[in-house]
Amino acid sequence: MSDSSSPQPQPGKPGGPGRFARSENGALVLCGARLADGRTVDVRLGGGRIEAVGTAGSLAPQGVRVDLAGYLLLPAPAEPHAHCDTALTADSDGPASSSPEDVQRRTTEAALLQLGHGATASRSHVRVGDVQGLRSLEAVLQARRSLRGLADLAAVAVPRVLTGVAGADGLAMLRDAVRMGASVLGGCPDLDPDPAGYVQTVLELAGEHGCPVDLHTDGDDPARLARFAAMSGGLRPGVALGPCAGMARMPRSVAARVAEQLAAAGVAVVCLPQGDCTGLERYGSRVSRPAPVRLLRAAGVQVAAGSGALRDVANPVGRGDPLEAAYLLASLGEATPEAAYETVSSAARATLGLPEVRVEAGFPAELLAVRGERIAGVLSLAYSRIVIHRGRVVARTSAVREYCDSAADVALELPRQSQR
Repeated sequence: MSDSSSPQPQPGKPGGPGRFARSENGALVLCGARLADGRTVDVRLGGGRIEAVGTAGSLAPQGVRVDLAGYLLLPAPAEPHAHCDTALTADSDGPASSSPEDVQRRTTEAALLQLGHGATASRSHVRVGDVQGLRSLEAVLQARRSLRGLADLAAVAVPRVLTGVAGADGLAMLRDAVRMGASVLGGCPDLDPDPAGYVQTVLELAGEHGCPVDLHTDGDDPARLARFAAMSGGLRPGVALGPCAGMARMPRSVAARVAEQLAAAGVAVVCLPQGDCTGLERYGSRVSRPAPVRLLRAAGVQVAAGSGALRDVANPVGRGDPLEAAYLLASLGEATPEAAYETVSSAARATLGLPEVRVEAGFPAELLAVRGERIAGVLSLAYSRIVIHRGRVVARTSAVREYCDSAADVALELPRQSQR
């Protein structure tokens, strides 16, 4: 049946999943959803939060009801490491346009792609300085304003050099970026002549303004990582490093010691299972394995997983899909499917400084419904999705799987995905 012929949800009546409807009182009831622990429940949302969770059919029929039978309901993922300003440029003839209009369009499109996959919040790293100055940042901040109500977008200001004579302009630009509205300070110390000096400068400025820090590093030098950890300890609201794929190339005993140092300092690691991103500027060097997530988590490090490059110079492909990042971690044996999903949901939100989400009363209504029964299954075949941000449905993807008539179709009862 075509999507347009699916029933529209009505106040007090169940409807097709994920319709963009709202009741007069703002209430939304998700009916018959399966939770990760196997329970089937109804969930009532209101005022941007989860108001009640009860057994299926137990909640009073008020507000708009959305039928989620056949769907797994999960805390929404977040995208902790994106480059929205350079996304979707891999097919450009020559250098990609850096005009504010094009940067804003790319940022908006990339954020909406991520939202369609379930990421109701994202953090985008934006280069400041050089010939571009602050124009790209201004365009990203404009995109952030236009996305309000659909998704939350945070901008990370990323200067190239911060030490020596050449670093004076970068530092001035970084200060201006904070005044403009960049909420996170970042960069790639590996590219500065004085990596430790670069980190110290960022940390001092972040301390002045109360900003979190999110730095790019390959993480292949244990002494440098140890120094970063020692310098970062105690900074609030927090420090993140990524993608740290170089740790996977260290002897295990060395990597374990570094992981303990990062954990003691409260430094989070944002890994990129898909591979390196434009922030490290090493085209064609995508790594075969991400940071050693299992080892880091065992040491107590908060590990989030991001998508990284999205069809740009660092990678001509990419989906901007948090569930793909989780799938890759699970397929590489770096985490169980459940732990892999945590890296793109609860750990990603914590790294971004966002409130915790659980499918329980009182928590923010930031949710993702995916057709399937278990997390392992939805990481493998996550086609149909319904995204809820601040208590309302903001995106949906519907998929139909059909097989032509055959004896096998009947005999094997092949699985299908049908629209409701």
